[in-house]
Amino acid sequence: ELDKYPWTGHSTILGRCKNPLIPNAKNRKNPRNPAPGNSRNLRNLRIDPVKTLAEKTIQDVLFLFSSKTGEARRSYRQFVKEGVDQGSRPELQGGGLVRSAGGDKRGLLGRKKDERELSDERILGSGNFVANVMKDANEVLDQRAKFDISLVELISRVCTKFGITVEDLASKSRKRQLSQARGVVCYLAVDELGYSGDDVARMLRISGRGVSDCRERGKKILDKPEIISEYLA
Repeated sequence: ELDKYPWTGHSTILGRCKNPLIPNAKNRKNPRNPAPGNSRNLRNLRIDPVKTLAEKTIQDVLFLFSSKTGEARRSYRQFVKEGVDQGSRPELQGGGLVRSAGGDKRGLLGRKKDERELSDERILGSGNFVANVMKDANEVLDQRAKFDISLVELISRVCTKFGITVEDLASKSRKRQLSQARGVVCYLAVDELGYSGDDVARMLRISGRGVSDCRERGKKILDKPEIISEYLA
């Protein structure tokens, strides 16, 4: 039975099998003392043992179902069972031409090339969904080609507009002027020029979450097309 099968994460999420990546209590490290932890000392210090990535992953999954462990495990198991009962779902098995046609090759025979459903192995979903995704991707590429501005050039333009240096922009300072400049860079780079959030994060030395927050700030600043044009024209 899957619930007791030791070679999947399912059994450890249910608590039926022990995850080998989670250490025993006696082998844990005290976060303030590298020596093996002592439960009594930990209670006195009011410090919880540092959780491993495996433990955090299990917690994250269960938290999607309930904040109570027992209830979360029951709901999770029911969710998995309902998924298994649905059987194979071709629409979730890839975006290739045959898969997009529901897995039936006969449906493709005798059809003209331009009548066949659009497909892409990288994208899950129907032909219409694939077409919309590719259309959006092409629009981003067209936008970047239209302005032909590198990320370095964009940052330089924004710094000039705000009267700051690149070093200031990438610093840890939270001054209002610098926060606004980061917001403008993040919004223009990601939403207007199609650069990835990871690329922007590396340039500004901030986290991916930081890029998202900055984008929202930049969106409010650049609320008119003519303002955006000042940076991209």
